[in-house]
Amino acid sequence: MTRDSVDIDSFSYESNVVDLERENHFLRETVSQLKVELDKYRMPALLVAEVIEITNDATAIIAMPNGNKFLVNRAESVPGLKPGDSVLVEQKNLTIIDKISSNRKFNVEQFVIIEKPTTSWKDIGGLNAEIELMKEVVELPLQKPELFKKVGIEPPKGILLHGPPGTGKTLLAKAVAKSTNSTFIQVVGSELVQKFIGEGAKLVKDIFDLAREKAPSIIFIDELDSLASKRIEIGTSGEREVQRTFMQLLSEIDGFKPLANVKIIGCTNRKDILDPAILRPGRLDRHIEVGAPTEEGVEQILKIHTKKMTLAKNIKLKTLAKKFLGMAGAELKSVCTEAGYAAIRANRTEIKLDDFLTAYERVLREEGQDNGHIGMFG
Repeated sequence: MTRDSVDIDSFSYESNVVDLERENHFLRETVSQLKVELDKYRMPALLVAEVIEITNDATAIIAMPNGNKFLVNRAESVPGLKPGDSVLVEQKNLTIIDKISSNRKFNVEQFVIIEKPTTSWKDIGGLNAEIELMKEVVELPLQKPELFKKVGIEPPKGILLHGPPGTGKTLLAKAVAKSTNSTFIQVVGSELVQKFIGEGAKLVKDIFDLAREKAPSIIFIDELDSLASKRIEIGTSGEREVQRTFMQLLSEIDGFKPLANVKIIGCTNRKDILDPAILRPGRLDRHIEVGAPTEEGVEQILKIHTKKMTLAKNIKLKTLAKKFLGMAGAELKSVCTEAGYAAIRANRTEIKLDDFLTAYERVLREEGQDNGHIGMFG
């Protein structure tokens, strides 16, 4: 074997050793990273809580998402805590081990309907007495607050509209918002409770803050009974959440300054199941029942919904009103719409009496109602 071949073999050997050491180093790093990842998988998840009160340098009271509160220790590495901070706690002893930045501020405008209604008083028929009450309780205080100051009384903070579905409660609320040029903020009670478990109370606060910013404004709470029904023995976390949200609503109503230009209008089909706390004086203490229209009211509603329709000359709205007595306003609107469709199907622009009668029977059949009963229109 020559000297040159020995040198070549030696170089090849050293090169292989270097490559093996490099590969070995890479594999050790890979194994180390896998161990770190494996330890992460084995580590129990941390819980998120909210600091309620700082008791001393070593302990604090926290609230869990389910509403339970605990006095816990906190690590020395977590200084500067204050009430309202979001923190991470370990599962076993709930010791606070870190503080996190949590943006809990809702863009509340995503969760409510905000509008400047176009519905006016003339668009509502058969509710003359209810309209006068709305003007007295809501419109007058917003338009002439100085009058109440001179007299020395405080106007009601809110009112309750109650009655069967489809009788015009939402229309009344929108009309009074238009007449006072107020921002109309519509909230659905059932969605508020169901969609925002753990955050319902905060969302209520944000809604009222938004109403103050956009004042004069009207907060219209639809399906109020789903949020403010009579309280029962607290059981599930869902029931506790409903109660926390309801208590926040009461707190916001009580916190309003006298003569504030924000009004609350609650709406329900089930006044009988509402908690007395929401109905007492100083809260929603004015109750307006919106029931089925009288015969004269039915005629007024028909005039409103047929004013742009081409009716046959033999159609007498007074006669139709007698036939349709017992129907809610939403049902009457549906009958007029269906009568128009009947004419379109027959390739006519004039609506005949038979079209209304056919539409009437169809609406009753679809709703499973007999004449003289309120339908299930919302």
